[in-house]
Amino acid sequence: MYVYNALDTGLVQERVNQFRDQVTRRLAGDLSEDDFRPLRLMNGLYMQRHAYMLRVAIPYGLLNTAQVRALAHIARHYDRDYAHFTTRQNLQYNWPSLKDVPDILQVLADVEMHAIQTSGNCIRNISADHLAGIASDEIVDPRPYAEIMRQWSSFHPEFSYLPRKFKIAFTGATHDRAAVAIHDIGYRMLRNEKGEVGLQVLVGGGLGRTPIIGEVIHEFLDPQDMVSHAEAILRVYNLHGDRDNKYKARIKILVKRLGIEEFRRQVEAEWSHIKDGALKIPRAEFDRISSMFQPPAYVKRPARSVALSAALASDTKFARWYEQNTADHKIGGYQIVYISLKSRFRPPGDATADQIDAIADIAEKYSFGEIRTTHEQNLVLGDVAQDDVYEVWKRLDAFDLATPNIGTITDLICCPGLDFCALANAGSIGVAAEITDVFEDYDRIHELGAVKLKMSGCINACGHHHVGHIGILGIDKNGEEYYQVMLGGSAADDASLGKWLGPAIPKDQIAGAVEKVLDFYVQNRIGGEEFLAAYRRLGREPFKEAVYGTH
Repeated sequence: MYVYNALDTGLVQERVNQFRDQVTRRLAGDLSEDDFRPLRLMNGLYMQRHAYMLRVAIPYGLLNTAQVRALAHIARHYDRDYAHFTTRQNLQYNWPSLKDVPDILQVLADVEMHAIQTSGNCIRNISADHLAGIASDEIVDPRPYAEIMRQWSSFHPEFSYLPRKFKIAFTGATHDRAAVAIHDIGYRMLRNEKGEVGLQVLVGGGLGRTPIIGEVIHEFLDPQDMVSHAEAILRVYNLHGDRDNKYKARIKILVKRLGIEEFRRQVEAEWSHIKDGALKIPRAEFDRISSMFQPPAYVKRPARSVALSAALASDTKFARWYEQNTADHKIGGYQIVYISLKSRFRPPGDATADQIDAIADIAEKYSFGEIRTTHEQNLVLGDVAQDDVYEVWKRLDAFDLATPNIGTITDLICCPGLDFCALANAGSIGVAAEITDVFEDYDRIHELGAVKLKMSGCINACGHHHVGHIGILGIDKNGEEYYQVMLGGSAADDASLGKWLGPAIPKDQIAGAVEKVLDFYVQNRIGGEEFLAAYRRLGREPFKEAVYGTH
């Protein structure tokens, strides 16, 4: 993974010192809240419903064990003994005291982490496929490209005050696990017939109040031009983006208003002035950054472990978990292991300090000291030898980290909702628990197959409800919590926006409504047809009738 150099260390430490002085002045009353607000947002510090919330950047979702232990330490000593992993591969603390935030930032800086550009109208944390470098379907490892983009965008003076926040994601596999089509800029790494690497560039994606699937602005961009082309996109957006209405300020609105052809024309015109200048990335720089993402020291192993086969045959509980929570590794004899953060006993994405420490210990012993965060609020041990998978499962199970539900209805995405967020209209965590209770039986979950449920407590769509196979949006209806259901969304290669099913449903009925949707699916699917395919074949109306009855 990327290692800080002297410049990185100096910049991050300078920001810690700067913010410590700002907090001191705020606590002394020498700095008003209005003056302090933009300063704290530059350091990832929000004011939530009950307390401050600090968002920590995890570039492209990659962590080492020292960093993970630091995150556990912060949760234990500066928060309420837990942390929350988000849909942008970041981590949030929901209860830090303002006086402690500079000390938290120092703990982060000591392990090459920070909270810079995790909030505000700037280029946010760069995200990527959580299986980058290890997936069996990978074409190109996108992490070096994401790191170059991170370096370019950090502290970029021209883009520190954009019309609105800006999000970038990378994927380098045949299957998109980074949701690139719903980002302001999304990159797909490709190879042409000659084996040359290029980037398909999508622009104008996003969810929130106006959900839009991104459109292709460049089919095959030379990686050397990646930064200059992104700069051209950002310049056009910075110049023409709406600054008077925050609901119309995202680049997706500009692209929609101009049309992709006119937007492309303006980007090309801007790009023509800079593409052959200082922003062209030297091949040597790609080589330098790529050298930091070399594979670990894999040991040559049989393609299939005898010990693993024996454990699968003798332990049914383990076999169930293995089938649901592991994936094929590109190196024979190794397995990708998902750590589910979707237990019945805590909110989706949450992990206690003890659990986080346990994950660090397991990764250090069994996965080359590396941990990955996912867009779906889980974690990954990327390089587990098949001989060790059974032991890893037992250790995870001891800390309630082995729920066998990855990719199922109970592996649902859920924002903090009304329990924490000042913007929320309705709760999410309680509804998630009710849905999990309804579908607690493993055999039933397994029968339903791949179902992605995504839930948000407000229209800002932090829970990505628009692109869930089943999406749920919380709304306020005369002071009561109601929920709208949508079906048919996807954030994968077949990206699509879900459609509203019908009138909003009271909180105490929403879990039952989800059950009706899935019961209808099981009764009407053909063979092993997955939910999304069945919905696209059958259409919305029969599902609507199953939930609401005949009108």
